[in-house]
Amino acid sequence: MTNVVHTVETLPKTETIVQNKRKRIGILGGTFNPIHNGHLIVAQQVLDQLGLDKILFMPDATPPHVDRKLAIDAADRVAMINLAIWNNPSFSIEMAEVNRGGISYSYDTMAELVRKHPENQYYFIIGGDMVNYLPKWHRIDDLVKLVSFVGVKRDGYTPTSKYPIIWVDVPYIDISSSFIRSKIHQHQSIRYLVPSCVERYIKEHQLYGE
Repeated sequence: MTNVVHTVETLPKTETIVQNKRKRIGILGGTFNPIHNGHLIVAQQVLDQLGLDKILFMPDATPPHVDRKLAIDAADRVAMINLAIWNNPSFSIEMAEVNRGGISYSYDTMAELVRKHPENQYYFIIGGDMVNYLPKWHRIDDLVKLVSFVGVKRDGYTPTSKYPIIWVDVPYIDISSSFIRSKIHQHQSIRYLVPSCVERYIKEHQLYGE
């Protein structure tokens, strides 16, 4: 009796190629002195319109502006950011500039982040009023190679630039940190201008009173 061996053809294994999709991360930098609802609205709108994975709020250690003497300690500004964003899983905080200390240039910060997190693709969010100042930014020609700039359209500012800008429409909310500080100094309400938790923090720590 002849033994018949039935062979089963073994098909070559197909390798599943998994492409590591880079995370799309928005960076919203500023002094946040204090953070207010305008910041949060901009962040959420950019997140939704561009389909980003996360928005990182990045406070500076020492504001490079003329009103630096009015900025409170970074620890308080960071605390208020954390309070404002705690219930939004798409929001987080980036401490690179605070940890470094001093005045930081955006190029240096983003070069560091790109080096540490090559898995991320960064979108740097700026107001439409800041776009005209880009030519004066430190190493701007190198910075535009590291990040995609996102410009938030604002009334009175033409959405044009010689640099590549992704423009987004955001409801115009005329709130500024200086306006809030002024209201507090005048003992006026800041209700609905900042999250209630931020308002409580300001009162409890007696910030911006003088």
